[in-house]
Amino acid sequence: MKSPVVKRSIVVAGHKTSVSLEEAFWNGMKEISGLRDMTLSELVGEIDSNRQQGNLSSAIRLFVLDYFRTRAAAATAAASDPKPQG
Repeated sequence: MKSPVVKRSIVVAGHKTSVSLEEAFWNGMKEISGLRDMTLSELVGEIDSNRQQGNLSSAIRLFVLDYFRTRAAAATAAASDPKPQG
């Protein structure tokens, strides 16, 4: 599955910057921001303000990966919980 890097401009905390991410990560960001009822710029601003080190593109990739890993783990845990019998 080839996902070319796409460079886009985005406003983060009032400053315009460009971010290069694979299309799959842009799609993940759009999904997350939609579920959180926030703009893409707001979500990137949140990620930017919480990052400890590294560049913004890396921080976004790690955020998206963690988000979907956490969601998958929760779905797996819910599927394996025994259902109450009544």
